[in-house]
Amino acid sequence: MNSFDIVVIGGGPGGYVCAIRAAKLGLNVALVEKDKLGGTCLNRGCIPTKALLQSAKVVDLLKKSEGFGIKCDIKELSLPKIVQRSSEVVATLNRGVQALVAKNKITLFQGVARFQDKNTLLINDEQEVVARNIVVSTGAVAKMIPTVPEHLIKKGLVLTSKEAIALSVLPKKMLVIGSGAIGIEFASFYNSLGVNVSVAEIQEQILIMEDREVSNAALKILSKKGINFLLKTKLRHFSENNGQVSVEFVDSNENVVSDVFDIVMVAIGVRPNVDSLGLDKVGVLTNSTGNIVVDDFQQTNIAGIYAIGDVANPPFLAHKASVEGIAVADKIAGVLDADALPRNARCIPSCVYSSPQIASIGMTEEEVTLNKIAVKIGRAKFASNGKALASAEPDGFVKILFDDSTGEILGAHMIGHNVSELIPIFSIAIAGELTEQEMMAAVFPHPTMSEVIGEAVMDAFGMAIHA
Repeated sequence: MNSFDIVVIGGGPGGYVCAIRAAKLGLNVALVEKDKLGGTCLNRGCIPTKALLQSAKVVDLLKKSEGFGIKCDIKELSLPKIVQRSSEVVATLNRGVQALVAKNKITLFQGVARFQDKNTLLINDEQEVVARNIVVSTGAVAKMIPTVPEHLIKKGLVLTSKEAIALSVLPKKMLVIGSGAIGIEFASFYNSLGVNVSVAEIQEQILIMEDREVSNAALKILSKKGINFLLKTKLRHFSENNGQVSVEFVDSNENVVSDVFDIVMVAIGVRPNVDSLGLDKVGVLTNSTGNIVVDDFQQTNIAGIYAIGDVANPPFLAHKASVEGIAVADKIAGVLDADALPRNARCIPSCVYSSPQIASIGMTEEEVTLNKIAVKIGRAKFASNGKALASAEPDGFVKILFDDSTGEILGAHMIGHNVSELIPIFSIAIAGELTEQEMMAAVFPHPTMSEVIGEAVMDAFGMAIHA
């Protein structure tokens, strides 16, 4: 019988990171993965979509190349080649993760793990593995609308992001259901490639988790690019119509309308992947959404069993899963720095890789208002930034919220070109408990888009130079 200090179920960005960290700390580690190492993020999510979006960015740049003094005509756009490049990026990174697992002498089991008792797993219903500690990192799977007829799914007419990253033929007309990060990224990608894209959202606001000022700006910019947004819209019925999908809606005015699409992509969120784990056999608690209940240290109600990433608590982000994986490995090894745990969601940045990008961290203006916190708010537009104008990327702004009495950074929100690369400035600032004084003392190189951050800080305190 195989016996380990720690067995991690799931080789995604939480699981494989946890396993490697534990191995580096001298523990005897096993990792169970039923598919490919890297999980959904590497193989079907974060990485392939970013590769697709980079191709879309090239298309967008070529469309405005004449403004740079270089006239380029797009003579051919090959979706199969775009998808192939995405697959090659994924394959390269997948090989890298495999090499890391082997290098750290982690025992890899290929298959499905099921709890037998609190210290025993049965892999593929045949091989028993025993561990002092077990970490569940099985992630989540995309939700499907239950009223969609099964034959539409089987024919590939209604699909999720898993299938949308690998289409072989570019649709002419597409409906994306849901305006969260995944929905907006795919809408942006296919819009850039010339597809007639509509986005249906039951709420009155897209990107509901973002600061309203940012989501309103995204709506305006993306609408200008040609994406059709159907807000406050309820879906009633799906049917096949000559190889297309006929969708019946109830619009914001309570009118029943219908339209026909080549492809319908469902992006309404995810559900935890717990079905095959046998959690009930060992008494691990789950909540109303099916997520595993954990404490501040990611431990379940059963001592020695932990859960990290999307299968546990929100926010459902790959980088948050990785940090949790490291913290759990440290705890099991007895070297945990409690301050390293991302218990406060305020410290965890979020990004949407559409064009333009959206990035945020901490509280929104709506949240500080709801909590009756007095704040100073600073804003600065990229339209006044030299690097942004030189790059032909004037859209968007940076918005920062400071506690009025302490100068603490409560939140930062931005929309614009490559702002996902700017948001880590605030991750460090918040983790380091910096105030407006330290932020004002920081020197931002010129010309860079990061200067907008310095300008927004000064704007919050009435000291902006270029406003």
